[in-house]
Amino acid sequence: MLNVSDLELRVGARVLMSDVSFRVSDGDKIGLVGRNGAGKTTLTKTLAGDLQPAGGSIERIGEIGYLPQDPRSGNPEELARTRILDARGLGSLVVGMREATEQMASADPEVSEKAMKRYTSLNDRFLALGGYAAEAEAAAIASNLALPDRILDQPLKTLSGGQRRRIELARILYSGARTMLLDEPTNHLDADSVGWLREFLKGYQGGLIVISHDVELVGDTVNRVFYLDANRQVIDIYNMNWKNYQKQRESDEQRRKRERANAEKQASSLQMQAAKMGAKASKAVAAQQMAKRAEKLLSGLEDVRASDRVAKLRFPEPAACGKTPLMGRDLSKSYGSLEIFTAVDLNIDRGSKVVILGLNGAGKTTLLRILSGVDKSDTGEIISGHGLKVGYYAQEHETLDVNRSVLENMVSASPHLTETEARKVLGSFLFSGDDAHKKAGVLSGGEKTRLALAMLVVSSANVLLLDEPTNNLDPHSRDEILGALASYSGAVVLVSHDEGAVEALNPERVLILPDGVEDHWNKDYADLISLS
Repeated sequence: MLNVSDLELRVGARVLMSDVSFRVSDGDKIGLVGRNGAGKTTLTKTLAGDLQPAGGSIERIGEIGYLPQDPRSGNPEELARTRILDARGLGSLVVGMREATEQMASADPEVSEKAMKRYTSLNDRFLALGGYAAEAEAAAIASNLALPDRILDQPLKTLSGGQRRRIELARILYSGARTMLLDEPTNHLDADSVGWLREFLKGYQGGLIVISHDVELVGDTVNRVFYLDANRQVIDIYNMNWKNYQKQRESDEQRRKRERANAEKQASSLQMQAAKMGAKASKAVAAQQMAKRAEKLLSGLEDVRASDRVAKLRFPEPAACGKTPLMGRDLSKSYGSLEIFTAVDLNIDRGSKVVILGLNGAGKTTLLRILSGVDKSDTGEIISGHGLKVGYYAQEHETLDVNRSVLENMVSASPHLTETEARKVLGSFLFSGDDAHKKAGVLSGGEKTRLALAMLVVSSANVLLLDEPTNNLDPHSRDEILGALASYSGAVVLVSHDEGAVEALNPERVLILPDGVEDHWNKDYADLISLS
């Protein structure tokens, strides 16, 4: 449960919201909405205790389960299964019981007896916390999030960003937290997992705040909506479901426009009369009173919501290059004993459009990282053709230096840019004024996406490697991405769960992982996108 009073949030000198008060009780399922950069992620981080507010107070009652957009929690050496089970204190006990079992087989009687006592103690604690039934519950949640045993038995450091995020989501759902704060929980989930998550959240008894661009999930689960208005710097609270909220918000906007139009008309009339009367000394006092009435009329109005700005995106004119700027030969990758893919061959011709499909964990992100030069293949080689310039968009935003400012990241992507030129491009991506000096590490997921895309725009890349480029974007910004994809004349290799993104790309070829099968694109492959 959360009690929020007179909350004020700032980023630098910019006020995101002020005088905000609300309560989240058991059974409240709140959809937190607003354009990218409005402060949704900053608010959830503050509610979770990861950031401190500029003013006001937050009272937290019971455990909080927080899923950030880019989770980096947990010991990298820890097994994924242990990470989930430790949400209820079971993971370390299971590891200890396994170690004690091995030691009980020791030929040394003293070691064996000590291990037996340790096992008994650990097993008693394990059973007290729910034991095998609780362990089975964790396994069921993991399974529904497409996390099979082969992933659960791996150390966290070997997992892809999408797998790590699903581990954290499973951990939170399993924890029994009284309040959950979920920031884009459907990212990296296949269609079946998204459907299962919707049903889980519908039956959840605690308090929930969810940020999601998945309209079906929000429509099916929320019973309250908090609209974060970036222009008015307030949260409008709607105690109703999603469908009714959409109707009510439109009605509110129309009411504000009518009230403002009427008040402006009256104020204008009063000001004109005041101007005429003010010319006569005998009526100066009456003129002042009229002017004050006009001012009061306008000051008492609610602001009309200005149209939300949208990032204007066009990918760069590609630099000149040879017929086949990028090639991969006999590529393979394994993590320990886990084989991801083997013997993958790929030619990226000038201007070609390729989509990579495969189930979660099939190696799609890994292959893009190898093609970009971030990771090395275990076998084979990457061959750079004449004039190759790669632009890599990483789904976890690893291309951003979180310790550098927005402006410094831009200049590093294209050193020939002047500060004025960099600021002009940043402005088209909604980074204006002091925003340019914010550290990349404090940006929301949507803002990081916009910065990473802005860096691509100035790169003059002729091969774009795009890993889930529409994640974390509001619908309008997503439309800009799709339009840019459709008009880009360079080569693109795309990984995406977004059917609209693949349709906009209009690919010529498809590569299926982990088998490395390449084929001409046809509409039959479209059914695999949401499963990939």
